[in-house]
Amino acid sequence: MTKRHGYALLAAICALVVAVSAAIYVGVGFDDSHETKTFASGRSTPHNPAAPASTGTWVGAWSAAPVGGEPGTETNGLAGRSVRNVVHTSTGGTSARITLSNLYGQQPLSVTHASLAVASAANNPAATADSMRRLTFGGNPSIVIQPGQQALSDVVRVTVPPNTDVLVTTYSPTPSGPVTYHPQARQISYTAEGDHTEDVTGEPYTTQTMYWRYVTALDVLSNESDGTVVVVGDSLTDGVTSTVNANRRWPDVLSQRLRDAAGSDDVPRYSVVNQGISGNQILAAGLGRPAENPSGLSRFQRDVLGRTGVKAVVIDLGVNDILRNPGRVNPETILAGQRKLVAQAHALGLRVVGATLMPFQGHRGYRDDREAVREAVNAQIRAGRVYDAYVDFDQALRDPYNPRRLRSDYDSGDHLHPSDKGYARMAEVFDLKSLKGAAPAEL
Repeated sequence: MTKRHGYALLAAICALVVAVSAAIYVGVGFDDSHETKTFASGRSTPHNPAAPASTGTWVGAWSAAPVGGEPGTETNGLAGRSVRNVVHTSTGGTSARITLSNLYGQQPLSVTHASLAVASAANNPAATADSMRRLTFGGNPSIVIQPGQQALSDVVRVTVPPNTDVLVTTYSPTPSGPVTYHPQARQISYTAEGDHTEDVTGEPYTTQTMYWRYVTALDVLSNESDGTVVVVGDSLTDGVTSTVNANRRWPDVLSQRLRDAAGSDDVPRYSVVNQGISGNQILAAGLGRPAENPSGLSRFQRDVLGRTGVKAVVIDLGVNDILRNPGRVNPETILAGQRKLVAQAHALGLRVVGATLMPFQGHRGYRDDREAVREAVNAQIRAGRVYDAYVDFDQALRDPYNPRRLRSDYDSGDHLHPSDKGYARMAEVFDLKSLKGAAPAEL
């Protein structure tokens, strides 16, 4: 073989190696990506050949954790009524999809008509006419969701602005049993008699409700967000005592801060979704099958790791484990539960920011031994023995003259939940840069 032929053969072999390597890289990148794993757990982009092609990143624009079955709906559900949920976006997008849940239903939920639209004004059931979209599921305008299951809609092309209200409406003509709901919405939604799913005037929606029903997520295809921050917590995250219809929960304020600073000074471009449940504990769950108000450990996969585009997790849980377990108050059990949550997130390479537990002296559940547990848990968090980073809500909101109590202007009056000013303070002390980066997967 001549030297020239040898060089030609070597070049051909190198080209073949490069081509094969590229094919392997593409295959591995597709099969092993976190997004694909998330899709496999029910968060996939729906097959909808009619949806126009678009670019961007799928992220969570809003979510609410399912909590239980709505009292009074055990027999008929909301048969014959249109349910118009008002949800507030943390980021905008050019396409959207929703998730409907029948987690607490005891019989199939038949949704024959569903729609999505941008509200024409804040806190109003009227829609912007050109934004009204009929939702489909696998190309069908109706769907039957079995008990304990959820359904992801097909994608609709619609401009969804950030920091705005979106109307998600469903109609079910037949009894479905208990309605899966989120009771502490701090947001007025609406119902109407009959099928008014695509009504844009809002006039038939004469009944108000403080619940979110059926809908548990709104995702958007976004060019302004690169991922989702999931905040999981209890009533402090759920926003109990915050002003109704004002979006003053602390994750709402955090979302605004991220939007204002996005892409500057090492601040990541993330949306924020709120997975708070009032009364939630890390370790204990409520009654029923499935359990109402499920424990943080039991719902973490569904409510946190299963969110669309999740990049970082914020955990603010532990106060109810102290308040609601007389005789079993132990800092080590709480810390062990927090570390289990962190380990689950780390297994997916997600960064975890934790919060110190805020004071509650003056609340009916206060006792000196419970205060000692709170301080012991906070000491471990501050020492870096629980989370990748932490936000010190305790230090930010406590009374400087009595650190066992909330500062009076940060206290809603019950000595446990913050005022609007207190919720804003929680978001203001959050280091936005602490959300950046990923934790190495723990094998």
